[in-house]
Order: sequence, then structure tokens, then C-alpha cells
Amino acid sequence: MQKFNLGSSFGKRHQLTKDAAESMAIEVLGFLAEDPARLDRFLALSGLGLDNLRAAAEEPGFLAAVLDHLASDEALLLAFAAKSTHEPSAIVRAREVLSPPAMPP
Repeated sequence: MQKFNLGSSFGKRHQLTKDAAESMAIEVLGFLAEDPARLDRFLALSGLGLDNLRAAAEEPGFLAAVLDHLASDEALLLAFAAKSTHEPSAIVRAREVLSPPAMPP
């Protein structure tokens, strides 16, 4: 019988820091870069090229955009989750940490 520690999962879910979210986004970018087809698709959809990728990475919303890209493609999201130690829901939480939903006026 498999044991689940629900208490620690619940606590970890609420303790995702900005640094942890940024680290996860960088990990996702590395995952995309491992496969030329994945990287090409990201570049094409983002309007970036290899020549300006580093400069774009310095922009404030870049890491949130990387997580958006991953979260927008379920197959890609599941492939990343299978390869990493992150559950798909953690990607969504990381994206929210880096770019929280707008508050109504």
C-alpha cells in the first residue's frame, strides 16, 4: 500500500517562493532547449529568435511567459512533469507567483 503525506504536500503548495518559481521556469527553458523542435516552437510562438533570446530572458515577464507556454500545451506540460520532479499543478502555481492575476479596479 502506498502512503501519501498530504500534510506536507499541502504545506509545500503554499510555500512556493518567487525564487523557486523562477528556478522552475529556468528548468522549463532548459527542457525546451533539449529538443530543437520544442525550442523552435517556443521561439516561433513567442516571436523570439536565438539571436535575441538572451536579451529577452532579462525582461521581467519572460519567465512567466515560459511557464505560460508550457501550461498552454498539455502534452508538453505532462512531458515536462514526467521528466522533472514537478507536478503539473506546480507549474500553474509557479506561473501565478511570477505573474499573479490582475486585481479588479
